[in-house]
This record gives sequence, C-alpha cells and structure tokens, in this order.
Amino acid sequence: MTVTVERGARAVGKQPAAGPRRPRTRDSYALFLLPGILAFLAIVVVPFLMNTGVSFTEWQGIGSPKWTGLANYRELMDDAEFWASFRHSLFMVVAMAAVPTMIGLVLAAALFDYIGKHFGSRWAAVLRACFYLPQVLPIAVAGIVWSWILAPDNGSLNELLKAVGLGSWQQDWLGSADLALWAVVGVIVWQFAGYSMVIFLAGLQSVPQEIYEAAALDGAGPVRRFWSVTRPLLAPAFTINLMLSIIGGIKLFDQVYALTGGGPGHATDTLSTLIYKDAFTLGEFGYSIALAVVLTIIVAIASTGQYAVLSRSERAAS
Repeated sequence: MTVTVERGARAVGKQPAAGPRRPRTRDSYALFLLPGILAFLAIVVVPFLMNTGVSFTEWQGIGSPKWTGLANYRELMDDAEFWASFRHSLFMVVAMAAVPTMIGLVLAAALFDYIGKHFGSRWAAVLRACFYLPQVLPIAVAGIVWSWILAPDNGSLNELLKAVGLGSWQQDWLGSADLALWAVVGVIVWQFAGYSMVIFLAGLQSVPQEIYEAAALDGAGPVRRFWSVTRPLLAPAFTINLMLSIIGGIKLFDQVYALTGGGPGHATDTLSTLIYKDAFTLGEFGYSIALAVVLTIIVAIASTGQYAVLSRSERAAS
C-alpha cells in the first residue's frame, strides 16, 4: 500500500516531456507572399525603372539611346499637345467616375428593390444581363458598331433624327472637333454603366434584409429606404467603383482609338493615345516613355489619394 502511494506521488510530480515547438504561423504566411512579391518586382518594378532610365534619352527604337538628361521632361512641360491630352483625360475621368456611377447606382437600386420584388428574379436577371452586355463586347466590335451609328452619311443616329423631323440636328458626330469628345464620352458611359451596376448590385445583396424590413415597417418608402439605408451601406461599393473608374479614365486608350484614333486632329487625344502616336507613329520612343512615366506617376498619386479620401468617408459612414 505504501509502495503504491509513493509511485502515485512520483507520477503526479513528474512533468511530461516537452514536445517539438510548432513553427510560428506568421513566418509560414510570409513564404506564401514571396512568389507574388518576386513577380511584382519582375513585372512592374524592374520594367518601370528601366523605362525611367530610357526616358532620359533620345531614342528612336533602334540603335543605342543617346543621353539627354531632363530634355524630354522640359519639352513635355512646353508641349501644347500634352496639356490638351491631359485636359481630355481629366474630362474622361469625370465622365467615367460620375455619370456611369450614378446611372449604375439607379439601375442597381431599381433591379434590386423594385424589379426583383414586383416582377420576379428572372426579369431582374434578364435586365441585368442586357445592361451588362456592352461591358463584355470586344472594344473593336463596339467601336465599329458605334462608328456606323454615328456616321455622318447614312448613320443610324442621323437617319433617326431625319425620320422624326429633326434633320437640322444631324451632325458629323465623330468628325467635328466640337462634338467628337462628347460622342466618345457617350459611348464610354453606355459601356461602363452596366459595370458600375454590377458592383452596386453585389453591395446591395450583402445588406441584411432585416434592415429593409425594419425600415418598411417604420413606413419608409423606396426613396427613403434608398437614401437612409442603402446609400450609407454602399460605401465600400462606392470606394471600389470610383477607384476603378478614376484609374480607367486616366489611362483610357482603346475606346478612343477604336472610335476616332484621337482625331479629328488632336480633339480627342488622351495621354495614352498621345503616347502611342509619339512612339509608333513618330518614332520618338524616349519622349513617349517620358510621357508614360508621367502617366504612371499621375495614376499612382490619384489612386493613393482618392483611396485615402474614400476610405476615410467609408469609415465615417459606418
């Protein structure tokens, strides 16, 4: 009996051997980030630094670059075409960030809060697909179709105006220096409104339905529910939508090039189309790369600044 008690006491007092320590979780996470960091350095950082070096040279795309220092950037500051393209890019930013966002928000609210509830989810899905269709069309196809629609001779828009007795309103929509930029903006709004709508629909579907039901029980109508419930809860959707729209507007190229090629003259040139012309039409690769570096810096500053502002307003709304 005494032996058993002593063995039990020794067993209780004996501490279990310490097992192998597990690796720290944070250190293992860092290993998964390494491939992405290396890819970012190889695809983004290194080419940007190489292009920055070429921007200080005079180069026609062949032969050895000739070092010129800041000559390209001094020329850029005095280039009237650069400043005109810069103004056009700012105009595109406002057009893409404001108009499609407003239209997309209205369409998303109508599909979610009215069409889906009164006509069924099937009709809402069909309309959603129709509104989003311009976004999935190839840019070349959309450009050719809109060139036919806006053609001065036998174009669909001019023929429609003539058929309804408004023949005096017929215009050369893409060939007029005063109207071409507005025509391009109209096509861009048509294409990107559905994209904004899908972002806002995703935000609306993440809102708890109990909030809408409580607002309806309090007597709030559709407009009041939208303003007091939907709008504050869509702050994250506003943030990502405006960020993508602003960045897309600054570097807009394909839609402009497919419709007008930057013309007539330089009436619709953006920074991206001007870079393309200087590089592949005039052969001034050093100067065009200096333009590209400036465009990259503008995009970085704009995206960082507006992300900070929108994040602050998002936190205030929540």
